[in-house]
Amino acid sequence: MLNRIVLIGRLTRDPELRFTPNGHAVCSFTLAVDRPFTNQEGNRETDFINIVVWNKQGENCAQYLAKGRLAAVDGRLQIRSYDGNDGQRRYVTEVIADNVRFLSSRNEGNASSNSNNTGYESPNLGAINSFENTAPLTSDDLPF
Repeated sequence: MLNRIVLIGRLTRDPELRFTPNGHAVCSFTLAVDRPFTNQEGNRETDFINIVVWNKQGENCAQYLAKGRLAAVDGRLQIRSYDGNDGQRRYVTEVIADNVRFLSSRNEGNASSNSNNTGYESPNLGAINSFENTAPLTSDDLPF
């Protein structure tokens, strides 16, 4: 089994650092990641993905990342559930980061010139998004 996710995007807010009762640091932030295609109006849509980073790496994220900074996250997808105060089952989807790379300088922040209607400044990822002009996959292309 494999559960691996790699994301590149910009932080939508400053990271939040908390500590567990046992003293373990846990940092959380939301990463805005552009989809690799455009919608019918020609605009890119964006996914907002919750990220959780533990221990020393979480402390580093809280110290060096900020809203608008470009970051790469390598981790695993986690879906957990809990019962809300109203008795309804709630689900939370988040990425538990194993590795976070800071891809923009402190001064760069939210200086990207690409923007969309979400108010989020999208990263200029160049070659990373170059696959958008390739032919669509068919069922014959799949290895299974």
